[in-house]
Amino acid sequence: MQFLGLVDWIFVGLYMAVIAAISIWSIRKAKDSPSDYFLANRNLGWFVIGASILASNVGSEHVVGLAGTAANSGLVMGHYELHSWIILILGWVFVPFYMRSMVYTMPEFLERRYNSQSRMLLSIIQLLSYIIAKVSVTIYAGALVVTSFLGVDFWTGAIVLVIITGIYTVLGGLHAVMYTETLQAIILIVGSLTLMIVGLDRVGGWDALVSSLPKEKLNMFPPLSDPEFPWAGILFASPIVGLWYWCTDQHIVQRCLAGRDERQARRGTIFAAFLKLFPFFIFMIPGIIAYTLAKQGKIVLPNGDQAFPTLVKELMPVGLRGLLAGGLLAALMSSLAAVYNACSTLFTMDIYQKYRPNASNHQLVKVGRIATGIAVVLGMIWIPIMKGISGVLYQYLQSVQSYLAPPIAAVFLLGVFSKRINAKGAYSAMVVGFIIGMVRIILELNRQHLSGFLYDFATLNFLYFCISLFIFSIVLMVVVSLLSEKPNEAQLKGLTFATTVAEDKAASRASWTKVDVILSLFVLVFIIVAFLYFSPLGVAK
Repeated sequence: MQFLGLVDWIFVGLYMAVIAAISIWSIRKAKDSPSDYFLANRNLGWFVIGASILASNVGSEHVVGLAGTAANSGLVMGHYELHSWIILILGWVFVPFYMRSMVYTMPEFLERRYNSQSRMLLSIIQLLSYIIAKVSVTIYAGALVVTSFLGVDFWTGAIVLVIITGIYTVLGGLHAVMYTETLQAIILIVGSLTLMIVGLDRVGGWDALVSSLPKEKLNMFPPLSDPEFPWAGILFASPIVGLWYWCTDQHIVQRCLAGRDERQARRGTIFAAFLKLFPFFIFMIPGIIAYTLAKQGKIVLPNGDQAFPTLVKELMPVGLRGLLAGGLLAALMSSLAAVYNACSTLFTMDIYQKYRPNASNHQLVKVGRIATGIAVVLGMIWIPIMKGISGVLYQYLQSVQSYLAPPIAAVFLLGVFSKRINAKGAYSAMVVGFIIGMVRIILELNRQHLSGFLYDFATLNFLYFCISLFIFSIVLMVVVSLLSEKPNEAQLKGLTFATTVAEDKAASRASWTKVDVILSLFVLVFIIVAFLYFSPLGVAK
């Protein structure tokens, strides 16, 4: 049933009007060139980069899914949300290589480091991962939100949201996406923080919430006997997915590539690392608040994924509901727009331009817009299929990423740290690892028909599967590289730590100050304290 009042609709209308104004301004400012359409002319500052990184990451699947998994399983999946330290790795380790190479895409960087085969394969893998683990999930979660708020049919809500977001993304390119994301990040944080505060007040404060919860709900380090989230699995698997997502995934790194220089890109990641500390609290804490209120009979919670919308409906007064509605729309539109733009960039620059090297700038931009539309349609087709993998949205997202991320993370990580890894080793690891991951997805979808080894393979804990596939990919890559020829030293220049010339090292050193280091250390200390607090040594003892 629709539950937004007149004041709420005014808030939502104002939000949409501002987004429209920013989009029109961005569209008018945009130029008909690949550099501008796909990378905002490489001229953005740290504030826009950082806010855009957070908005690209935190979509409606996070708002809905994080609250849902907290209501069902407690705070254990918060490991994925305290990945600010991995965003710092992006800024301090990978950004110098990416900025020096002047690439448009991550597959293009792999071509510089390895060969064109690696580029094409990563392009295909990333496009596929966007369809099954980003576009479909974001549309699904967004439609759930709209259905809960407005009472409209699921597919009607999905189609309307897709069209609205697609218009300014297609027309404005990365300019429109990143500037609207900056506003959306602010709205999302303010709105969700408001809900958390109201929710804590309703349960009697933090101490009352903690005392009313089973300790396992607050424990981020479940025992090894836990069938879903053993602490060793979550502790070591989540950084593997995080390394792939934050340091090698196109729709995140593309924001850094749009920076005007290395300093702005790195500071953008430091700012994003601070912003990334919020989701754990403003999305997961409302989830356990919803669980508590449902246990006390104060609200009716149909399922975990309805936790956040239900809290908004039951707790927020008229007016503030509109603020949250704007925040949820912001989450949906920002993450969806980011994936749209990443899909168009990957397809256009890594696939189309490869076969049409003489294509004009106008043609490249036109193809990018068409690619966006195709990605949206494929994502909507996948929505009914994805429900067979997991009953909780956020867990579905992390499980699918765990099957696709390990080989790519291994190839990038060893690629910059070791000059001995060659194209054959990297390509072998990516091909074999991708096949294993896809086989796991297919078998998991059909696990009810399996037995014996295939059943065991399909039902192996997704965290342990992720760790095993990562180790396997590294071993395969190293063995194949050592059994084949060394890479060409000239090709590696500036692409690994060992082959970076003194001049580039000096330029990189000049791009950061003591303040950047201190701020980065603060993020690390905060994360360590959070881990200790939500563990058997802290509040969960």
